[in-house]
Amino acid sequence: MIEPLEITFSKVDLLMEEMSVEEKVGQLLVVGMKGKTFNHEVDRLIRQYHVGGLILLGKNVSTPTGILDLLNESKKANADNEIPLFLSVDEEGGRVSRLPASMKKLPPAASIGKKNDEEFAYATGAYLAEVLQSLGYNMNFAPVLDVHSNPKNPVIGDRSFSSDPQEVASIGMSVMKGMRDNGIISVVKHFPGHGDTHIDSHKSLPIINKSLQELQQTELIPFQRAIDEQVEMIMVAHIMFPELEEVYPSSLSKKIITGLLRDEMHYDGVIITDDLTMGAIVNDYTVPQAALQSFMAGSDLLLIAGDYQNQVDTLDALIAAVKSGAITEKRLDESVRRILELKYRYKLDDPIQQEIDVENSNQKYKELYKTN
Repeated sequence: MIEPLEITFSKVDLLMEEMSVEEKVGQLLVVGMKGKTFNHEVDRLIRQYHVGGLILLGKNVSTPTGILDLLNESKKANADNEIPLFLSVDEEGGRVSRLPASMKKLPPAASIGKKNDEEFAYATGAYLAEVLQSLGYNMNFAPVLDVHSNPKNPVIGDRSFSSDPQEVASIGMSVMKGMRDNGIISVVKHFPGHGDTHIDSHKSLPIINKSLQELQQTELIPFQRAIDEQVEMIMVAHIMFPELEEVYPSSLSKKIITGLLRDEMHYDGVIITDDLTMGAIVNDYTVPQAALQSFMAGSDLLLIAGDYQNQVDTLDALIAAVKSGAITEKRLDESVRRILELKYRYKLDDPIQQEIDVENSNQKYKELYKTN
């Protein structure tokens, strides 16, 4: 399923020689959209700006056929571009699910974690990969590797596998491998750890007053395990860690993204931000400001789930920064290379999907969970 690295490197080298600055910058964004059908704004972002990928949220979910049509139209718009799209979704199960109502949804991560069964967790990831591929996706923002260490946490709770970091690591890696071995790119989240917050970062900026040593004893354990298991993508959260960084939240912090994640934890895969339109960011920054700062701090992919104008303004700001020299072409190429290598390793090719067999999918769910 995954292509050998030496073949991928050769393809990417040839492709990058031909890409313009505008095409390279486009690859840095994963964008959201309005509504449940393909529209001219998405068409322009794909054809003119060459964005790297799309994310579908709850507001975009309709019927299985509706999702297929939306993603197929996106692929058709990208047909003249040699670089395939990341087609992503937040499909964790439980209360964070983007499957249509007619399809069986996974239970929350906490229910999977309670079984403490790595084979079952792997089978869950494999099942999830099959369902997502049948809808046309190739990337999933899951599993959650946050440790449920704060019972008052309003945003994580049962989205975490366990309050034990070792259990989160073992079950999380099994789910990740189940998806990866079956062709879905797994994005683990929310680095450096969202489990001990008491504020929802969708609304405002959480603060965690822990030292690096304290984080290493709990929050960072699952992420280090993921890095050791060669996870391809990590999402960075919008959280202040004053003991690590006094000025910027983690998603905009060079000390955390480059210093901690890259240099200390030795991660060399793709780094993506959490959505830059969340309250934790836009209460203090414009989206283009945050995107520029995050990229300069070491992020590769910038997730902008809403507002077309923010997406265009960010693309224009990044292009201007490269052309002015504020972002060097060497720095730009570092991220573009990581992104393209990942796309080609997974042999993404924007295939047009046929209609999903919902009944068959639901039957496989019943077999996995032994329900009637």
